[in-house]
Amino acid sequence: MGNLIGSLRYKEPSTVEECDSTWESDSECDEQPGDEDSGISECVSPPETGRCGEQADMSPQFSDSESSTKIKRSFYAAKDLYKYRHSYPNYKEPRLPNEYRNLRFYLNKIPLIPDVIFIEEILTKWKGDYDKLEHNHTYIQWLFPLREQGLNLYAQELTQEEIKEFLSTREAKRRFLLAYTLMLDFYGIKLLDKIGNVTRASNWQERFQHLNESQHNYLRITRILKSLGELGFEAFKAPLVRLLLDEALCRGTLPNMLHSILEYYVYTIRPRSLRRSLLRYARQHYQPANTFLWGPPARRRGAGAGPGPILERERSGGDPHRARNPLTKQDSGGGGDGGGEGKGTKGCTASTKSLQEGVKGEYIETVPLED
Repeated sequence: MGNLIGSLRYKEPSTVEECDSTWESDSECDEQPGDEDSGISECVSPPETGRCGEQADMSPQFSDSESSTKIKRSFYAAKDLYKYRHSYPNYKEPRLPNEYRNLRFYLNKIPLIPDVIFIEEILTKWKGDYDKLEHNHTYIQWLFPLREQGLNLYAQELTQEEIKEFLSTREAKRRFLLAYTLMLDFYGIKLLDKIGNVTRASNWQERFQHLNESQHNYLRITRILKSLGELGFEAFKAPLVRLLLDEALCRGTLPNMLHSILEYYVYTIRPRSLRRSLLRYARQHYQPANTFLWGPPARRRGAGAGPGPILERERSGGDPHRARNPLTKQDSGGGGDGGGEGKGTKGCTASTKSLQEGVKGEYIETVPLED
């Protein structure tokens, strides 16, 4: 019913600025719960400026001679992620009976199609089989379902009713987290604990080199992040995005991924405060600074304002390669090979204290983690 009412109020955004509420409530202090993109924005009809709740164009301003040579943010990406963060406001549930295929797949009752492979086989036999994970293109839509159609037409879109059933099924959520750890390992990343903290895996150098050159995996990561949010693990997104941003921007290990992180991954995160913290950190280190497209509107920064507040440096003794969950106030224990920095800005990692805002989730205590 709520989605039906929302669809009546929904106005299709027509610009990048209408899609982006990140800097809508820009404050350095902790924000109240609800400072996130969920449901339909209360501002449905844009004001005279043509924007929903923002007062100025957040794209950098250039002279006429410069504008033709400067890159612009993707409207396609902004619109896609706007719809995702707002729970697909114009979405219509399929008329066919809901078969709960995604839930049944995760309960090991049906195989993925067309390969006829059960989830338990993937979880037990595919880990470490990087060739299979790289070259098979049908499993990712089943492992990380969304409320939108993917390339595998045999995979069924999630529905709201199925999501509710999934969230109440412990076995499905346990296997979902195991699938997440499987893909993290494929990318050279290790899940440290049950609240989403991640770090480099022992094989990070080989896997990061591959990931930097295998750009179709960037689309997969966008799907993984979206699916985490749909199936109850919103809080797991920020630590992963934080680690990838640090590796791409500061350590030079994933330079080809930087644009995808800033244009897509950050904007899968629903709480605006978390997006702002990540973007402030990125803006602090982005070069050349005047080409950073994702900062606050110029008017909101104020005349003569610098690139924004500098975040607190990581305290000495912390693992610079560990990305912590926004909810944790201290570094989690755990493994991961922290040695061997890639090229990049030394000491670039900032504290994640500034990310300790407003993500809540229910976590499964039975996910086996390696020592």
